[in-house]
Amino acid sequence: MTTILPTPPEDPTDPMAKRLKPQLSWQGVFSGVMYFLMYLPILVLTVYSFNESPYSAGWKGFTLTWYAKLFSDYRILEALRTSLLVALVAVAVAAVLGTMVAVGLARYQFWGKRLYLGMSYLPTIVPDIAIAVATLVFLAALAIPLSVWTIVAAHVVFCLAYVAIVVSTRLGDLDPHLEEAALDLGATPLQSFFQVLLPQLAPGILSGCLLAFVLSLDDFLIASFTAGNGATTLPMEIFSRIRTGVKPDVNALSALLISFSAAIALSSEYFRYRSERKKVN
Repeated sequence: MTTILPTPPEDPTDPMAKRLKPQLSWQGVFSGVMYFLMYLPILVLTVYSFNESPYSAGWKGFTLTWYAKLFSDYRILEALRTSLLVALVAVAVAAVLGTMVAVGLARYQFWGKRLYLGMSYLPTIVPDIAIAVATLVFLAALAIPLSVWTIVAAHVVFCLAYVAIVVSTRLGDLDPHLEEAALDLGATPLQSFFQVLLPQLAPGILSGCLLAFVLSLDDFLIASFTAGNGATTLPMEIFSRIRTGVKPDVNALSALLISFSAAIALSSEYFRYRSERKKVN
């Protein structure tokens, strides 16, 4: 009969045991303080969006009036419709072009490839003000009148770059021999792309589109330079209202935008996590 010996008690003087125990280090404290200071303004903004007082200086009581007011404000609803239209169209175009850029740079060799690679990612590092001014000058040179569609064209520029970066990262983890095997088995290049490569790229394309959608929805600077009369996006509407002071309705609108952006970011991270799990399994 096997005898099970009891586990000896842990020696508190053992240095190995001390190293194995999780300890609260200064790095953890610093990270906690950093995150607290980073998200404290968002917390304050959210709390004051429920303030009964029409002025944000003092707390007068809890109310949902300002959130209800948003859904009956014509200007807010019209600006939201414009922002959603711009973001959806820009992301749809950027998804197609960005995927083509990523696949072309990863799978084909051509003259000037390195230069083209650097230029395709340039909008992610160029300041927004430079993109806004350059786009405005370009539109003026071609005598194109400003409208909601000029905002869409400007947003496609930086949305395309972000989609291409995310899809390129996903492409780097894929085996190119799968496409070669499909071609050897008689598939055409289009069949190989749509039936073999595209399903594997789908999580990366979706993550890139979600990221680009949030960036387009939150953009103020580029939209303000390229918008025509009547083409007011949601960030532009918020900026026009805070010129006279920050009111609880602006706080409520900002809190909703932050919550919506966070939900999209979490969704993107979830799809990326699922993709990584499938790759490991």
